[in-house]
Amino acid sequence: MSGVNKAQIGGFLARQGILVAFVVFMVGFTLANQRFLDPDNIMGVMRSSAILGVMALGVTFVVISGNLDLSVGSMMSFSTIVVLDLHDKLGPALAIPAMFAMTLCLGAFIGFLVGYLKLNSLIVTLGMLSAIHGLTLTYSGGQNMDIADKEGTWFSVFGQGEALGIPVPILIFVGLAALLGVTLGKTPFGRKVYAVGGNGTAATFSGIRRARVVFICYLMSSFCVATAGLIQASRSLGSQNTVGQGLELEVLAAIILGGASLLGGSGTIFKTVIGVLILGFIQNGLLLVGLQFYVQYVVTWVIIILAVWLDIAAKRGKLWSPIA
Repeated sequence: MSGVNKAQIGGFLARQGILVAFVVFMVGFTLANQRFLDPDNIMGVMRSSAILGVMALGVTFVVISGNLDLSVGSMMSFSTIVVLDLHDKLGPALAIPAMFAMTLCLGAFIGFLVGYLKLNSLIVTLGMLSAIHGLTLTYSGGQNMDIADKEGTWFSVFGQGEALGIPVPILIFVGLAALLGVTLGKTPFGRKVYAVGGNGTAATFSGIRRARVVFICYLMSSFCVATAGLIQASRSLGSQNTVGQGLELEVLAAIILGGASLLGGSGTIFKTVIGVLILGFIQNGLLLVGLQFYVQYVVTWVIIILAVWLDIAAKRGKLWSPIA
């Protein structure tokens, strides 16, 4: 194979390595179990992945801007508990905007600390993870939440409804992905997010208000978390106060699988969606081939590490580098 062809293949893998990995996973699980590509199974996986996916869309903006958000799992628990509690006190028409407003306040506080006070995002959001968890437990009194009248509320439409035969959670996920994809890829704000994540100092000297961009990214992340909390609450009309615990790591895994760099400046909404689907289909495929749940955790971790390694290897043109 000529050097030109190798370079072309390497360039293709560098750009589309995550899509190649997705196809390989799909083919492998299909050969292992023919039910894997059953339309009902695919729809079920997409529906179950919608909550994680909606959260990942917002965090993608945060990561591309060069920051992290480890508070989204606790924040999702908070938004779910709040909207369920306010549903019976205020009714769904008032409970939903009230929950969004409270969750956006949390996102604004984090954005202020990271953007305007320039505190380390890892430290801030790690601290907020515990703080919001404590806030959730305090708000709920340590109790789980349930809607009293589960049969007489239209609130269930967000998690259980369908439109044109497609579950509403999928429609919300796809619609939000399309909107945020255009925002990130086709608008001046999206270009500012890439600039701030790529080189914050250069972005500042070029006239970009770095603090404002970071602040807005955290607001967008909290909006997506509130949307995920709405879907979660609507799906079961009840929830534990720890329902989002651990989701922050799955969200980051999906974003990294999508090719975004934790150093900032790279990533797309489309590839984040692919990363979310890879996680969802991996877990579903392992279940269909009959692996125990504890084995699935290990295999999922191995596949994630392998996918990230191959993606990095494709970008540098070799499987490993002697230079640390």
